[in-house]
Amino acid sequence: MDNTSEALFSLQPVAFRYNTEIDSSGAEQFGLVAEDVEKVHPGLIVHDKEGKAYSVRYDQVNAMLLNEFLKEHKKVQQQGATISKLQADATRQQATVAEMKMTLDKVRERCCAALTLIDRLGRSVGPNAGTPTPHLRSVADVGQILRQRQRDPAV
Repeated sequence: MDNTSEALFSLQPVAFRYNTEIDSSGAEQFGLVAEDVEKVHPGLIVHDKEGKAYSVRYDQVNAMLLNEFLKEHKKVQQQGATISKLQADATRQQATVAEMKMTLDKVRERCCAALTLIDRLGRSVGPNAGTPTPHLRSVADVGQILRQRQRDPAV
């Protein structure tokens, strides 16, 4: 049936009342206009003796509706699986971000401790003992000071 049932999307249900000859109660009915259905899908129509559209083959319409429902149901299931996977990915990413934040906090603590140690060392050794270490502008400055101290511990 594949895409054949997509013809249903072009149909417009209507409310109507039969002639009193057919239905003396005049109750409101719901259905499709046979002539409109014929334009969209002629195979869904029963014709009268003169070849005019007479009635809609609702048994066939129901089968087509079921086909469309099953296609949509499959899509919903696939979307549900995709959502579940995305939620799991988001949870893992949140855990990774939290772990990275903790690592970054530890690195910051170590950097602060290293800078404090460098400042103390700068005040306690060398010809400038007792004066604070010049303002460090970057990690490269810290590296440079450490390399100088390795070459000449008196600095």
